[in-house]
Amino acid sequence: MIEDVPPRDVWEVLMSNPDAHLCDVRTTAEWQFVGTPDLSQTGKKTILIEWQLYPSMRPNDKFIDQLSRSGASHDHRLYFICRAGARSMAAALVAKEAGFKHVFNVKDGFEGPHDQRARRGHVAGWKHDGLPWSQR
Repeated sequence: MIEDVPPRDVWEVLMSNPDAHLCDVRTTAEWQFVGTPDLSQTGKKTILIEWQLYPSMRPNDKFIDQLSRSGASHDHRLYFICRAGARSMAAALVAKEAGFKHVFNVKDGFEGPHDQRARRGHVAGWKHDGLPWSQR
């Protein structure tokens, strides 16, 4: 079982624990057009690894190899984030199966669920919670 951790709690861990890392598993298009968490205040960079490869959306069969090469170790605390929490949960499960011991899912992801007007970013998630982010 992978624990869902609220974005603000993830931010606190990233600020206080040098062995905690954030891995954004969305697509390159999402990073470019929607934005990414800005971890500059933590002295860290977000690990960017696509779970599904854009534009085909086929699974990234090199995901674990790329995660291992990112500098994240099997003993680090790894928090996975995507748009709303589904892809990141899948990535966290695979990372755990691959031997990463401390993996977590960022609850509601970067943009959260849809609001009544079918728009994201207004109900829950990293952006909704006012956490630092930037757009390229």
